[in-house]
Amino acid sequence: MASLYALTFEDAFRAGEAMADAFAEDPLWLKIFEGESDVPRKRQACFEVPIRHCLRYGAAYATSKALEGIAAFVPGELGDMSLWRMLRSGAWSCGMRMGAAAGGRLADLRVLSRDRAQISSVRPLTYLLLLGVRKAHRGRGLGGVLLRALIEDCERQGLPIYLETETEENVRLYERFGFELIRRVDLARLHLPMWEMMREPRDHPVDPATVGRRTQEAAWT
Repeated sequence: MASLYALTFEDAFRAGEAMADAFAEDPLWLKIFEGESDVPRKRQACFEVPIRHCLRYGAAYATSKALEGIAAFVPGELGDMSLWRMLRSGAWSCGMRMGAAAGGRLADLRVLSRDRAQISSVRPLTYLLLLGVRKAHRGRGLGGVLLRALIEDCERQGLPIYLETETEENVRLYERFGFELIRRVDLARLHLPMWEMMREPRDHPVDPATVGRRTQEAAWT
C-alpha cells in the first residue's frame, strides 16, 4: 500500500465523484437511479457513503491524488453501514442527498449483507466494499494495481478478501486474481444478479463449509 495515495475525509467528496463516474454504466447503479432526476448529484452522494464508511472503519486508497482509481475496504465484521456508523462517518447526510427512491431500491441488497455477516462471523476477513477506475483512465491496469496491493497486504496478514460484484465480466476478472465464486444471488425487486466471491490467502483454499453453499452450476456459465 505504500506506493498508493491514502484517502482522507477531505477527499471524500471527490472520491464520490470519481466512483460515480467509474460506475456510471454499471447495470446495478443504472437500475438504482432509473427514472431519477439530478442523477449525477445523487450518484456522487451514493458513492460518498461507502467511501466515508471505509475511511472511518477501514481504509481507502487511490492510485494517486488525482483519484483515477480507488479501492475501499473494511474488516468483515464492520461491513454493515448501520445508522450509528453512518452518523459517525458523516455518511448520513450523503445518504439523504441520494434520495428516498434510490435508497429504497438499495434495500434489495440486504440479502448480501446477511450472507456477508454469516461468513464474517466464522473468521476474520477483509471486505472489499468498492473498487473502481474512472472511465478516462481505463485500460492502464490501474484496477489491477489497487487489487494487487490489497492482496499483498492481506497475504501478509493471512486474511481472505470478500467482495460482491454485479457483472459476469467482473467475475472473470476477479477469478484471474485468485477469487472463487461462493454463490450467485438474484435481487428480487431489482431483477438483477450479484455474485459473492472470496479469495483465500495462499495455502488456505476456500472451504465451502465455512462460507456457505457454493453455486454448483452458475447460470452465467
